Amino acid sequence: MNLQFLKFLVTGGIAALVNLLSRYALNHVMSFEAAVVAAYLLGMATAYLLARRFVFDASGRSMASEVRRFVLVNLVALGFVWVISVGLARVVFPAIGMTWHADDIAHLIGVLAPAVTSYVGHRFYTFARK
Repeated sequence: MNLQFLKFLVTGGIAALVNLLSRYALNHVMSFEAAVVAAYLLGMATAYLLARRFVFDASGRSMASEVRRFVLVNLVALGFVWVISVGLARVVFPAIGMTWHADDIAHLIGVLAPAVTSYVGHRFYTFARK
């Protein structure tokens, strides 16, 4: 495992923690499905700032260009996160009788799922040299 990927995992872990904790808090004022999306946006903002500062070299693009690219990569990842989180919480876990923190575990699995694909997207697209 290279150092850049390890840094990506650490900063991504911090962003994932922001995502998970904010989803838990948001769940008190909105549905699980909506909270997953809102929390993902907070985690995504955290991930961008940390990745730009600690993981990837300057791309030579404007911040606006990087943010647009970052959002595109993360929209794909959001699809994975939402389908996995909601699919586990609403379909798979009830089918197997799992009730212990089902939403939390489903969301954690969903947030972790796109780690490799997101790294590849950000390395070769978002932060690729101009």
